Amino acid sequence: MEGDCIFCQIAAGQAPANVVSETERVLAIRDIDPQAPTHVLVLPKEHHNDVGSLSAVDPSLLAEMIATGTQIAENECDGEFRLVFNTGRDAGQTVFHVHGHVLGGRPMTWPPG
Repeated sequence: MEGDCIFCQIAAGQAPANVVSETERVLAIRDIDPQAPTHVLVLPKEHHNDVGSLSAVDPSLLAEMIATGTQIAENECDGEFRLVFNTGRDAGQTVFHVHGHVLGGRPMTWPPG
């Protein structure tokens, strides 16, 4: 666990979260500031800074995260969803523990807004 990482604290049961799904290695939680009717964060329980770092050291864990996100989307928004990984501050990453945003339940236009 990284010292002050909120996702590490949530994964360790030291901070509250609305858990949607959990496996031995992956946790899915509701976003506290949802941008769509379904907005779930899928994260590994072990700390990795970003999706590139994770894919380099444990691609099977990344695949498990994607499978978890897909299952949530099947259950909550008929399998129509957007899966977003922000990498780096300029890309909008605010918590530097890799996590995918599962967004669905409404039309996803691009650009947003």
